[in-house]
Amino acid sequence: MTHDSGPAALDASPARLPDEPPAPQPAAARAPFTLPVKQLLLVMGLVATGYAAALLIWGDRPDAVMASLARLWSPTGLQAVALCLLGYGLRGLRWRLWMAHYGRHFGWLQGLRLYLAGYAFTPTPGNIGEATRGLMLARQPLGARHSLAIFGAERLADLLCLLLLSLPGVVWLVGHDGVRNSRTVLLALALLGLVLLVALAAALWWRADLRVRLAWLREARDCLTVQPLVWFMLTLAAWAGQGTAAWLVCRDLGLDITPLAVTGFYAVAMVAGALSALPAGLGGTEAVLTGLLVAYGASPGTALTATVLIRLLTLWLAVALGVMSLLYSAAIRKDISLR
Repeated sequence: MTHDSGPAALDASPARLPDEPPAPQPAAARAPFTLPVKQLLLVMGLVATGYAAALLIWGDRPDAVMASLARLWSPTGLQAVALCLLGYGLRGLRWRLWMAHYGRHFGWLQGLRLYLAGYAFTPTPGNIGEATRGLMLARQPLGARHSLAIFGAERLADLLCLLLLSLPGVVWLVGHDGVRNSRTVLLALALLGLVLLVALAAALWWRADLRVRLAWLREARDCLTVQPLVWFMLTLAAWAGQGTAAWLVCRDLGLDITPLAVTGFYAVAMVAGALSALPAGLGGTEAVLTGLLVAYGASPGTALTATVLIRLLTLWLAVALGVMSLLYSAAIRKDISLR
């Protein structure tokens, strides 16, 4: 009895040990990369409803609104689309540059496709969902620290260029007589000043001991040291292209406004939307941009229509391309894993 029970006990223990490690692995592997389809559809549905309600309440007549939306298919609208697509491509090159810094090398088209897939997660607070780009790779995915580092470097580079591009708009606002009577404009200027203070505080804090606890911030700084002139020019050109697309939309709606002014207003609105920490800056960006256009002289209906068209081109076009790229990369190319 004693001799027989010994082997039985030895056989039972190895049988359990190999089964224990695999058990938690599937759950841990599935959780980070599950595509939040319901949440994304909910955000898109709420945004579409909000845009439609705003246009019906404060916009022009419904037939005029539909005519304005149809302008996206005009030659000017297609030029604006091309500029936005160019901006996505330039940011994709920037991402590809920083991925190469971590030893992940992609071809031109593959890198662009993988970058675009991250736009599917743009409607998240602070766009933090875009940080999953490196994590979703099926082969040689980045660790969380490196993926967050690239995301942090992207946001810092975007902030720097948006602040530079906002200067013409701020100069116009400061010299405009009606600025004191516009609460929206004053709010936009206050938000811009807050961003400058935050940027200054971040620069002073950058070398503080606290950053030792946040290794990904040090990694983000390292990313910014990789060919700084290249990523700066790519980022500046991408945002300037979207500002020019916004100017084309405004011009097509009959607004007599300069490209520098529209680009500056668009940059101020983007910074304000980022400070709101809402998904993709929804609400904050639209309110500030509409208010700035009204302060420039546009009617409320025209300003709101222009804002909706600009956001459709600069935000929701990217989200649509992101969803298509994500599904194609996961289902067909198999170089993105959602599990």
